[in-house]
Amino acid sequence: MNDAWRPDRHRKWIRNEKDASGCAISGLLNEDGSRTGGETIIRSIENMHDRGNGLGGGFAAYGIYPDHADHYAFHLMYDDEQSRLQTEQFLAGSFRIDHQEPIPTAHLEAVRSRPILHRYFVLPTDDVRRRHYDLTDDDIVSMHVMHVNARIGGAFVFSSGRNMGCFKGVGYPEDIGRFFRLDEYAGWMWTAHGRFPTNTTGWWGGAHPFALLDWAVVHNGEVSSYGINRRYLANFNYHCTMQTDTEVIAYLFDLLVRKHGLPLEMACKAVAPPLWDEIERMPHDERELHRALRIIYGGALLNGPFSIVVTHAGGMIGLNDRIKLRPMVAARKGPSLYIASEEAAIRTICPEPERIWHPGGGEPVIGRLKDAQAAPQAQEVARG
Repeated sequence: MNDAWRPDRHRKWIRNEKDASGCAISGLLNEDGSRTGGETIIRSIENMHDRGNGLGGGFAAYGIYPDHADHYAFHLMYDDEQSRLQTEQFLAGSFRIDHQEPIPTAHLEAVRSRPILHRYFVLPTDDVRRRHYDLTDDDIVSMHVMHVNARIGGAFVFSSGRNMGCFKGVGYPEDIGRFFRLDEYAGWMWTAHGRFPTNTTGWWGGAHPFALLDWAVVHNGEVSSYGINRRYLANFNYHCTMQTDTEVIAYLFDLLVRKHGLPLEMACKAVAPPLWDEIERMPHDERELHRALRIIYGGALLNGPFSIVVTHAGGMIGLNDRIKLRPMVAARKGPSLYIASEEAAIRTICPEPERIWHPGGGEPVIGRLKDAQAAPQAQEVARG
């Protein structure tokens, strides 16, 4: 037989080894409010270096600004000085800026072509509160963040919560963490992300986490329902501008929990509900509840393979898609909860956990901060 006609003739061009990559996530929560230095989460995400490709890395940290704990901490990226001046003029019309400065960074050869990075500690003015008397301070901040990101060219708010901050950019996560000098910060909760973008280009704003107010999301996977979710969120004045599907997750949790008042467990069931055939086999009351959630929040349902870690002032949530197409491992030791893509990333920073498990599809892992003084919103979130 002529080799030219062999059905496997192309196999000589195929390499046997594979690069198994696809984003990495890691999270650490100290439920007792004790603070951990940033180098710990850097070591955890660095353990999963091969899951990324250097086109995005980032971190979210809570409890890092005790001297400005009551202020909203705006982290901004600018393309140029003109966009910075335009944004500062806009912010000054609605906020009292009590402190501002460049975000401290280190010189790192691996991190190049950086934007202008600046942070502001702000509070809404009495005048803007009177003009928007029917809105909360969180609503006012959200409205202004949406305006900057959608309408001011060259400016991007990538963090806007109180006593927390996101730090992200193009590079491997361990390099981004050291670029932002995270070893100089301490927080009671940290998350980290190593990116392997598939549908969008790697750019500074597109790195994870994605954040709004105190919500921050790191994500491994793909939201194939992005178009539906984006249109659904537009009904509630959330505007997606970051060129990636993960953005909708942060906005959905803000909508469902903060604005609609759903308990965390129910919000998780809205975005990752049981399949219809599972619902039909449930006891009557449970069946009716899940039917109502699917009907009312159909536009909030996330389709596609995903594992996510969602953080907020009250704690941390880990969640898989309903059939668990992306890996996620959880562990506990004492007051600390760990969530990561791989067990090794947890054992790197917690060698002997008391419990370690693989949550099922659609099964949320929820950790709550027990010290309400460390996060004033924690009790409100827990009451649901």
